[in-house]
Amino acid sequence: MSALTAVTRLLPSWRDYRLLHRTWRQDVVAGITVGIVALPLALAFGVSSGAGAASGLVTAIIAGVVAAVFGGSNVQVSGPTGARVVVLGPVIAAHGVGVLAVVCLIAGVIVVAAGALGLGRAVTLIPWPVLEGFTLGIAVIIFLQQVPTAVGAAPHPSSSAVIAAVDAVAAIDPATAGWSLGIVAVVAVIMVGATRLHPAIPGSIIAIIVVSVAAWVLRAPVDAIGALPDALPAPRMPFANGETLLMLVGPAFAIAALAAIESLLSARVAASNSATGPYDADRELVGQGLASVASGLFGGMPATGAIARTAVNIRAGARTRAAAIVHALVLVLVVYAGSEVVGEIPLAALAGVLMVTSVRMVPFAAIRTIVTSTRADAAVLIITAVITVSVDLIYAVAIGIAVAAFFALRSMVGSTGVHREELPPPAHDGDERIALIRLDGALFFGAADSILNRVAEIDDVSVVILRMSQVRMLDATGAQVITELVHTLERRGITVLIKGIQPGHLRLVTKVGVIASLRHQNHLFQSLDAAVAHARSHVERERAQT
Repeated sequence: MSALTAVTRLLPSWRDYRLLHRTWRQDVVAGITVGIVALPLALAFGVSSGAGAASGLVTAIIAGVVAAVFGGSNVQVSGPTGARVVVLGPVIAAHGVGVLAVVCLIAGVIVVAAGALGLGRAVTLIPWPVLEGFTLGIAVIIFLQQVPTAVGAAPHPSSSAVIAAVDAVAAIDPATAGWSLGIVAVVAVIMVGATRLHPAIPGSIIAIIVVSVAAWVLRAPVDAIGALPDALPAPRMPFANGETLLMLVGPAFAIAALAAIESLLSARVAASNSATGPYDADRELVGQGLASVASGLFGGMPATGAIARTAVNIRAGARTRAAAIVHALVLVLVVYAGSEVVGEIPLAALAGVLMVTSVRMVPFAAIRTIVTSTRADAAVLIITAVITVSVDLIYAVAIGIAVAAFFALRSMVGSTGVHREELPPPAHDGDERIALIRLDGALFFGAADSILNRVAEIDDVSVVILRMSQVRMLDATGAQVITELVHTLERRGITVLIKGIQPGHLRLVTKVGVIASLRHQNHLFQSLDAAVAHARSHVERERAQT
């Protein structure tokens, strides 16, 4: 693929809208539907992150359009999500909301670079238990982040959602907590009830309207969102000194990694659940990176593909990326025509929406399947979830992958076998002086020493035939062990014959020196019968000499 072709593949094309003349009605309906669903989530995630409701709304609009145009999925809907909130909250608490635009730009550039370098398929390397444990941990954090607002406590900076929730409960004020908890309860009941009546009913919007009207009528002593801008802000290039940039690189990398993982997972799920064509993973990363950059310039937050909103988009009949653009236009209408009304929404109502959303995020069926499958997979899921909640999201993914790799290597070691077989009939005198050893499975660094020890224990034989046709994986360590094994046996006067080296392994064993370690080059065979015949002739010559 030429450089020009590679770059062109990552850019928007008229082919993205080739079906629009037939599907525009479906796309408009889907866009309006997902816009209604996205409004409370955008406001809630903005408030929960500390950036403010306006920032969440701007993100859904700006990032929603940019990601739709430049992304690699036809039906992906982008905006602020829970994973971003989990990382952004501590950053804003530590450095202030002024660093938000800088973080957006750095994270966006990283994601664009990942897409340009063709790293889009890397997400497929993350084990399923790690992904589900990660999702479970994020859901727990989002729920805990809403506890202070749900009990009417004054928000205060904290790097731990667990600590913030415990402090809020410990300092609860019954005079205000009752109103806030009542609002949360009503929102939860309406959202759950609406879904049971019909999945298409926008329960979150209905719940927010009901509790907002009730809070206004009853003069409830609860905090509201407050004033929102009645127009989109003008783009502004952020500034940060070198010291601040260095402090923000780590969080920006974490946000970029999460954006890539969540966006690609959402795009993959969307492609598998809709007949709208495949997705381009690298282009999706480029689109999401550009969306975060644009969002930062307009005062928004880092964005990513949102699984829940994408699912609503698909169920509503979306066929092209025009639906995601319409969803953003619906939110623009809210900014210009309804910002004053939206500003009266109680914060506790948004907390209720996010609490219900976090519970729905928990992949109960997947967790049940993983926990009941193998102890190793269950351990990976639990470890990932616990580290996500208690330490850090990126550490959780890294440690989860490491633990999964450990169990996978242990399983591979268990599949490696060393078996002494009977020689093929008919039997000959002196066959007891020949050991036919079959090596199975993976011969790599994790299993090398055990194989070396077991084969080296063979005694009272004149010839050892190493049957390697069943070795499915061989690395340099495994090849080096075979070399050492041949040298060890030859020093003891035992002739070593090797049979059935896989064609794909031949270059490796030649480079490492396995073939050179044999006494003669003709001690390498492809046929078992030929190897056994040579071994028997060797034993006969040895017996004749004695």
